Amino acid sequence: MSTEKEKDVRPSPQAPTSPKYLWHNGKLLPWETATVHITSIGWTAISAVFEGIRAYWNEVEQELHIFRLEEHLRRLANSMKLMRMIPPFSHQELKQAIIELLQGNELKEDSYIQPLVYFSGAVPGYRAVEGQPAEILITTRPAPSNLNSGRESHCCISTWVRIGDNSMPPRAKCLTNYQNSRLVSTEARINGYDSGIILNTQGKVAEGAYACIFIVRDGMAITPGVTAGILESITRATVIQFCHEVLHVPVQERDVDRTELYIADEAFLCGTLAEIEPVVSVDRYPVGSGEEGPITKATERLYHDVARGLDSRYTSWRAPVWQG
Repeated sequence: MSTEKEKDVRPSPQAPTSPKYLWHNGKLLPWETATVHITSIGWTAISAVFEGIRAYWNEVEQELHIFRLEEHLRRLANSMKLMRMIPPFSHQELKQAIIELLQGNELKEDSYIQPLVYFSGAVPGYRAVEGQPAEILITTRPAPSNLNSGRESHCCISTWVRIGDNSMPPRAKCLTNYQNSRLVSTEARINGYDSGIILNTQGKVAEGAYACIFIVRDGMAITPGVTAGILESITRATVIQFCHEVLHVPVQERDVDRTELYIADEAFLCGTLAEIEPVVSVDRYPVGSGEEGPITKATERLYHDVARGLDSRYTSWRAPVWQG
Protein backbone atom coordinates (compact mmCIF):
# COMPACT_ATOMS: atom_id res chain seq x y z
CA MET A 1 0.00 0.00 0.00
CA SER A 2 1.36 3.39 -0.94
CA THR A 3 2.25 5.68 1.94
CA GLU A 4 1.96 8.76 -0.22
CA LYS A 5 -1.09 10.89 0.27
CA GLU A 6 -3.49 10.23 -2.57
CA LYS A 7 -4.13 13.16 -4.85
CA ASP A 8 -7.62 14.62 -4.99
CA VAL A 9 -8.63 13.90 -8.56
CA ARG A 10 -12.15 15.30 -8.31
CA PRO A 11 -12.86 17.81 -11.07
CA SER A 12 -13.05 21.44 -10.06
CA PRO A 13 -16.60 22.82 -10.13
CA GLN A 14 -17.31 24.85 -13.21
CA ALA A 15 -18.79 28.30 -12.98
CA PRO A 16 -22.42 28.27 -14.11
CA THR A 17 -23.00 29.68 -17.55
CA SER A 18 -25.66 32.34 -18.03
CA PRO A 19 -28.57 31.76 -20.40
CA LYS A 20 -28.86 33.83 -23.54
CA TYR A 21 -31.99 35.67 -22.44
CA LEU A 22 -34.21 36.64 -19.56
CA TRP A 23 -37.69 38.14 -19.75
CA HIS A 24 -38.38 41.55 -18.24
CA ASN A 25 -41.61 43.53 -18.47
CA GLY A 26 -42.74 42.11 -21.78
CA LYS A 27 -39.41 41.74 -23.57
CA LEU A 28 -36.77 39.09 -24.08
CA LEU A 29 -33.48 40.77 -23.15
CA PRO A 30 -29.94 39.51 -23.68
CA TRP A 31 -28.62 38.42 -20.30
CA GLU A 32 -25.66 40.81 -20.23
CA THR A 33 -27.79 43.89 -21.06
CA ALA A 34 -30.35 43.36 -18.28
CA THR A 35 -28.88 45.68 -15.66
CA VAL A 36 -30.13 48.07 -13.00
CA HIS A 37 -28.31 50.56 -10.83
CA ILE A 38 -26.91 49.03 -7.65
CA THR A 39 -29.05 51.39 -5.51
CA SER A 40 -32.18 49.76 -6.90
CA ILE A 41 -31.64 46.51 -4.97
CA GLY A 42 -32.69 45.96 -1.39
CA TRP A 43 -35.93 47.67 -0.44
CA THR A 44 -37.63 46.70 -3.70
CA ALA A 45 -37.42 43.04 -2.64
CA ILE A 46 -39.26 43.41 0.66
CA SER A 47 -42.64 42.88 -1.03
CA ALA A 48 -41.43 40.71 -3.92
CA VAL A 49 -43.26 37.48 -4.70
CA PHE A 50 -42.10 34.66 -6.92
CA GLU A 51 -42.68 31.17 -8.24
CA GLY A 52 -40.42 28.19 -8.81
CA ILE A 53 -41.49 26.07 -11.77
CA ARG A 54 -39.89 22.98 -13.29
CA ALA A 55 -39.73 21.81 -16.88
CA TYR A 56 -38.84 18.20 -17.63
CA TRP A 57 -37.10 16.88 -20.74
CA ASN A 58 -38.20 13.62 -22.35
CA GLU A 59 -35.13 12.39 -24.21
CA VAL A 60 -36.91 9.64 -26.11
CA GLU A 61 -39.64 11.88 -27.47
CA GLN A 62 -37.42 14.98 -27.65
CA GLU A 63 -40.05 16.94 -25.74
CA LEU A 64 -39.82 19.55 -22.97
CA HIS A 65 -42.86 20.07 -20.77
CA ILE A 66 -43.47 22.63 -18.03
CA PHE A 67 -45.06 20.85 -15.09
CA ARG A 68 -48.28 22.35 -13.69
CA LEU A 69 -47.67 25.78 -15.18
CA GLU A 70 -51.32 26.83 -14.88
CA GLU A 71 -51.35 26.12 -11.15
CA HIS A 72 -48.07 27.96 -10.57
CA LEU A 73 -49.35 31.06 -12.34
CA ARG A 74 -52.57 30.99 -10.31
CA ARG A 75 -50.54 30.83 -7.10
CA LEU A 76 -48.37 33.70 -8.32
CA ALA A 77 -51.54 35.73 -8.86
CA ASN A 78 -52.69 34.91 -5.31
CA SER A 79 -49.33 36.01 -3.90
CA MET A 80 -49.56 39.27 -5.82
CA LYS A 81 -53.06 39.84 -4.45
CA LEU A 82 -51.88 39.34 -0.86
CA MET A 83 -49.09 41.87 -1.47
CA ARG A 84 -51.65 44.25 -3.04
CA MET A 85 -49.94 44.16 -6.41
CA ILE A 86 -51.88 44.78 -9.60
CA PRO A 87 -50.71 42.14 -12.13
CA PRO A 88 -48.98 44.01 -14.96
CA PHE A 89 -49.50 41.07 -17.34
CA SER A 90 -52.30 38.56 -17.81
CA HIS A 91 -52.14 34.86 -17.01
CA GLN A 92 -51.97 34.02 -20.71
CA GLU A 93 -49.25 36.62 -21.39
CA LEU A 94 -47.05 35.17 -18.63
CA LYS A 95 -47.64 31.63 -19.86
CA GLN A 96 -46.55 32.59 -23.35
CA ALA A 97 -43.58 34.57 -22.01
CA ILE A 98 -42.27 31.52 -20.13
CA ILE A 99 -42.61 29.27 -23.18
CA GLU A 100 -40.88 31.83 -25.42
CA LEU A 101 -38.07 32.30 -22.89
CA LEU A 102 -37.37 28.56 -22.76
CA GLN A 103 -37.39 28.45 -26.54
CA GLY A 104 -35.15 31.51 -26.81
CA ASN A 105 -32.64 29.94 -24.42
CA GLU A 106 -32.78 26.72 -26.44
CA LEU A 107 -33.25 24.67 -23.29
CA LYS A 108 -33.61 20.99 -24.09
CA GLU A 109 -32.93 19.66 -20.62
CA ASP A 110 -34.52 19.67 -17.17
CA SER A 111 -34.91 23.33 -16.26
CA TYR A 112 -36.04 25.66 -13.48
CA ILE A 113 -38.11 28.78 -14.19
CA GLN A 114 -38.45 31.65 -11.74
CA PRO A 115 -40.87 34.54 -12.25
CA LEU A 116 -40.24 37.40 -9.79
CA VAL A 117 -42.71 40.24 -9.26
CA TYR A 118 -41.62 43.38 -7.44
CA PHE A 119 -42.49 47.03 -7.11
CA SER A 120 -40.41 49.23 -9.38
CA GLY A 121 -37.14 50.67 -8.10
CA ALA A 122 -38.68 54.12 -7.79
CA VAL A 123 -41.00 52.76 -5.07
CA PRO A 124 -39.37 51.20 -1.99
CA GLY A 125 -41.16 47.93 -1.29
CA TYR A 126 -41.98 48.85 2.29
CA ARG A 127 -43.80 52.01 1.13
CA ALA A 128 -45.61 50.56 -1.87
CA VAL A 129 -49.39 50.56 -1.79
CA GLU A 130 -52.04 49.13 -4.04
CA GLY A 131 -51.91 50.80 -7.42
CA GLN A 132 -48.15 51.28 -7.54
CA PRO A 133 -46.55 49.80 -10.67
CA ALA A 134 -45.16 46.29 -10.43
CA GLU A 135 -42.49 44.75 -12.64
CA ILE A 136 -41.93 41.12 -13.61
CA LEU A 137 -38.63 39.35 -14.23
CA ILE A 138 -38.46 35.75 -15.43
CA THR A 139 -35.24 33.72 -15.46
CA THR A 140 -34.42 30.14 -16.40
CA ARG A 141 -31.57 27.78 -15.65
CA PRO A 142 -30.74 24.09 -16.12
CA ALA A 143 -31.87 22.06 -13.10
CA PRO A 144 -31.31 18.28 -13.28
CA SER A 145 -34.01 16.27 -11.53
CA ASN A 146 -33.21 14.22 -8.42
CA LEU A 147 -36.17 11.89 -8.89
CA ASN A 148 -35.29 8.17 -8.68
CA SER A 149 -31.69 9.10 -7.82
CA GLY A 150 -31.55 7.29 -4.48
CA ARG A 151 -31.25 10.57 -2.59
CA GLU A 152 -32.07 10.39 1.14
CA SER A 153 -32.49 13.17 3.67
CA HIS A 154 -31.57 13.29 7.36
CA CYS A 155 -33.63 15.97 9.07
CA CYS A 156 -33.92 17.70 12.43
CA ILE A 157 -36.63 19.68 14.19
CA SER A 158 -35.63 23.32 14.03
CA THR A 159 -35.51 25.59 17.07
CA TRP A 160 -37.11 28.27 14.90
CA VAL A 161 -40.91 28.62 14.76
CA ARG A 162 -42.95 28.91 11.58
CA ILE A 163 -44.38 32.33 10.76
CA GLY A 164 -48.16 32.57 11.16
CA ASP A 165 -50.99 33.81 8.97
CA ASN A 166 -51.60 36.88 11.15
CA SER A 167 -47.97 37.98 11.00
CA MET A 168 -46.54 37.07 7.56
CA PRO A 169 -48.92 34.74 5.70
CA PRO A 170 -47.02 31.60 4.63
CA ARG A 171 -49.40 31.00 1.71
CA ALA A 172 -47.85 34.03 -0.03
CA LYS A 173 -44.71 32.85 -1.84
CA CYS A 174 -42.80 35.94 -0.81
CA LEU A 175 -39.08 36.66 -0.49
CA THR A 176 -39.44 38.01 3.03
CA ASN A 177 -41.22 34.81 4.16
CA TYR A 178 -38.24 32.79 2.95
CA GLN A 179 -36.03 34.35 5.62
CA ASN A 180 -37.87 32.01 8.00
CA SER A 181 -36.96 29.05 5.78
CA ARG A 182 -33.37 30.20 5.42
CA LEU A 183 -32.89 30.27 9.20
CA VAL A 184 -34.26 26.73 9.45
CA SER A 185 -32.10 25.42 6.60
CA THR A 186 -28.92 27.12 7.81
CA GLU A 187 -29.37 25.84 11.37
CA ALA A 188 -29.91 22.28 10.12
CA ARG A 189 -26.82 22.26 7.92
CA ILE A 190 -24.59 23.80 10.61
CA ASN A 191 -25.69 20.97 12.90
CA GLY A 192 -24.91 18.27 10.35
CA TYR A 193 -28.36 17.58 8.90
CA ASP A 194 -29.57 17.77 5.31
CA SER A 195 -32.68 19.77 6.11
CA GLY A 196 -34.81 21.13 8.91
CA ILE A 197 -38.46 20.63 9.83
CA ILE A 198 -40.26 23.53 11.44
CA LEU A 199 -43.10 23.58 13.98
CA ASN A 200 -45.86 26.19 13.98
CA THR A 201 -46.93 28.41 16.87
CA GLN A 202 -49.18 25.60 18.18
CA GLY A 203 -46.18 23.27 18.41
CA LYS A 204 -47.42 21.09 15.54
CA VAL A 205 -45.42 20.11 12.46
CA ALA A 206 -45.74 22.70 9.69
CA GLU A 207 -43.32 21.79 6.88
CA GLY A 208 -39.70 21.43 5.88
CA ALA A 209 -37.45 24.43 5.33
CA TYR A 210 -38.38 24.69 1.65
CA ALA A 211 -40.87 21.86 1.17
CA CYS A 212 -44.04 20.32 2.56
CA ILE A 213 -43.98 17.04 4.45
CA PHE A 214 -45.85 13.73 4.46
CA ILE A 215 -45.56 10.86 6.89
CA VAL A 216 -46.93 7.35 6.41
CA ARG A 217 -48.42 5.42 9.32
CA ASP A 218 -50.16 2.05 8.96
CA GLY A 219 -50.58 2.50 5.23
CA MET A 220 -52.05 6.00 5.47
CA ALA A 221 -50.38 9.16 4.14
CA ILE A 222 -50.68 12.06 6.58
CA THR A 223 -49.80 15.70 5.93
CA PRO A 224 -50.40 18.96 7.85
CA GLY A 225 -53.41 20.93 6.59
CA VAL A 226 -53.24 24.19 4.66
CA THR A 227 -54.06 26.14 7.87
CA ALA A 228 -51.02 24.70 9.71
CA GLY A 229 -48.71 27.50 8.54
CA ILE A 230 -47.66 25.93 5.24
CA LEU A 231 -47.26 27.16 1.71
CA GLU A 232 -50.20 25.93 -0.36
CA SER A 233 -47.94 23.57 -2.23
CA ILE A 234 -48.68 22.45 -5.78
CA THR A 235 -46.50 19.36 -5.32
CA ARG A 236 -48.38 18.50 -2.11
CA ALA A 237 -51.68 18.73 -4.01
CA THR A 238 -50.20 16.54 -6.75
CA VAL A 239 -49.18 13.87 -4.24
CA ILE A 240 -52.64 13.88 -2.63
CA GLN A 241 -54.26 13.40 -6.04
CA PHE A 242 -51.83 10.58 -6.88
CA CYS A 243 -52.66 8.84 -3.60
CA HIS A 244 -56.42 9.06 -4.21
CA GLU A 245 -56.53 8.25 -7.90
CA VAL A 246 -53.55 6.03 -8.71
CA LEU A 247 -51.82 4.64 -5.63
CA HIS A 248 -55.03 4.00 -3.68
CA VAL A 249 -53.43 5.20 -0.48
CA PRO A 250 -55.77 6.95 2.00
CA VAL A 251 -54.76 10.51 2.94
CA GLN A 252 -55.38 12.50 6.11
CA GLU A 253 -54.83 16.27 6.27
CA ARG A 254 -54.52 17.00 9.97
CA ASP A 255 -52.28 18.26 12.77
CA VAL A 256 -49.09 16.23 13.11
CA ASP A 257 -47.19 15.94 16.41
CA ARG A 258 -43.41 16.10 16.47
CA THR A 259 -43.12 12.61 17.94
CA GLU A 260 -45.20 11.15 15.10
CA LEU A 261 -42.19 11.82 12.88
CA TYR A 262 -40.08 9.58 15.12
CA ILE A 263 -42.46 6.61 14.97
CA ALA A 264 -43.65 6.99 11.37
CA ASP A 265 -43.21 4.13 8.95
CA GLU A 266 -42.12 6.53 6.19
CA ALA A 267 -41.67 10.24 5.62
CA PHE A 268 -40.86 12.46 2.68
CA LEU A 269 -40.55 16.11 1.76
CA CYS A 270 -42.15 17.42 -1.41
CA GLY A 271 -41.91 20.63 -3.41
CA THR A 272 -41.16 21.88 -6.90
CA LEU A 273 -37.41 22.12 -6.30
CA ALA A 274 -37.25 19.26 -3.75
CA GLU A 275 -39.56 17.06 -5.87
CA ILE A 276 -40.05 13.89 -3.75
CA GLU A 277 -37.27 13.69 -1.13
CA PRO A 278 -37.28 10.61 1.14
CA VAL A 279 -36.63 11.37 4.82
CA VAL A 280 -34.80 8.49 6.49
CA SER A 281 -34.17 10.02 9.93
CA VAL A 282 -35.43 12.86 12.12
CA ASP A 283 -33.37 14.03 15.11
CA ARG A 284 -31.25 10.87 14.68
CA TYR A 285 -34.34 8.66 15.03
CA PRO A 286 -34.50 6.34 12.00
CA VAL A 287 -37.79 6.69 10.15
CA GLY A 288 -39.19 3.18 9.71
CA SER A 289 -36.42 0.92 8.43
CA GLY A 290 -34.11 3.90 7.90
CA GLU A 291 -34.50 3.59 4.13
CA GLU A 292 -36.95 4.92 1.56
CA GLY A 293 -40.30 3.22 2.13
CA PRO A 294 -42.56 1.58 -0.48
CA ILE A 295 -45.22 4.31 -0.62
CA THR A 296 -42.57 7.00 -0.90
CA LYS A 297 -40.83 5.05 -3.65
CA ALA A 298 -44.08 4.52 -5.57
CA THR A 299 -44.93 8.22 -5.25
CA GLU A 300 -41.48 9.27 -6.44
CA ARG A 301 -41.59 6.92 -9.43
CA LEU A 302 -45.09 8.05 -10.45
CA TYR A 303 -44.19 11.72 -10.08
CA HIS A 304 -41.14 11.19 -12.28
CA ASP A 305 -43.06 9.39 -15.00
CA VAL A 306 -45.96 11.85 -15.10
CA ALA A 307 -43.79 14.98 -15.02
CA ARG A 308 -41.47 13.68 -17.73
CA GLY A 309 -44.31 12.48 -19.94
CA LEU A 310 -43.45 8.78 -19.65
CA ASP A 311 -46.92 8.19 -18.18
CA SER A 312 -49.77 9.29 -20.44
CA ARG A 313 -52.04 10.31 -17.57
CA TYR A 314 -52.55 13.91 -16.43
CA THR A 315 -51.65 15.39 -19.80
CA SER A 316 -53.24 18.72 -18.82
CA TRP A 317 -50.47 19.17 -16.24
CA ARG A 318 -47.79 19.32 -18.93
CA ALA A 319 -47.39 22.46 -21.05
CA PRO A 320 -45.31 21.66 -24.15
CA VAL A 321 -42.29 23.80 -25.08
CA TRP A 322 -40.34 21.69 -27.58
CA GLN A 323 -42.02 18.93 -29.48
CA GLY A 324 -39.82 16.98 -31.84
